[in-house]
Amino acid sequence: MCSGFSGHRNSVSVVGLRRFAVRAEIYGAFVEDKMSQGDTNSAAVPQPGADIFGDDRWMSQHLRFVLDCKDKEPEVLFVGDSMVQVLQQYELWRELFSPLHALGFGIGGDKTEHLLWRLQNGELENIKPKVIVVWAGTNNIEHTAEEVVGGIEAIVKLINRLQPQAKIIVMGLMPRGEKPNPLRQKNAKVNQLLRVALPKLPSVQLLDVDVGFVHSDGTISCHDLFDFLHLTPAGYAKICKPLHELIMQLLEETPEEKQATLA
Repeated sequence: MCSGFSGHRNSVSVVGLRRFAVRAEIYGAFVEDKMSQGDTNSAAVPQPGADIFGDDRWMSQHLRFVLDCKDKEPEVLFVGDSMVQVLQQYELWRELFSPLHALGFGIGGDKTEHLLWRLQNGELENIKPKVIVVWAGTNNIEHTAEEVVGGIEAIVKLINRLQPQAKIIVMGLMPRGEKPNPLRQKNAKVNQLLRVALPKLPSVQLLDVDVGFVHSDGTISCHDLFDFLHLTPAGYAKICKPLHELIMQLLEETPEEKQATLA
């Protein structure tokens, strides 16, 4: 996947990084201003990812996604965190989603505010996907369930504004941890709140991904989540087959498909 970016590296690395650095400063100031005004839900305020490794990898990945928007024409777009990123490494992606001309814009560790910033800064430009899958929120460790839902709602509203033709699928948050724990409880509460909040927004629905991962004794198997957070191929299969079915259903419901059927 990195090889596809290398051919454009010289053309975007200097100018592109300067441009996005300026945007990062602007949004950083915006966040501080919002917080000073009492807006405490930072999960819903766009924020670029921190360069925690000192090698600009977050911005490099983002710039590659922006280039993909210029070079490709996806019918289905996945956006999110490592759940999207890891999925693309498995055969299941090539089997189910590549034939749909799908693109995956996932960055490990991203929170809702990071995804918001990416989507506002080029990852929804020059493309018109029919379906957009949103999978984010589990990394918002410091936020409450209500704040995480606010961040996801902000993402959906942004997509509705920038890609009004797209149907949106929000993936519910995965249970996490081998045994019951506060983070798992919070993710479950996020899903519960999303079931109430999302029907109020247009062109979006929630897909519940907790398909029996938690056993009767409260444990999760490493055969489903290899580190009790990220999915194995077998774990992805339990989620992606119903996800694929839903995507196919939504593709058939798009105006373009309906017109083609009538013709």
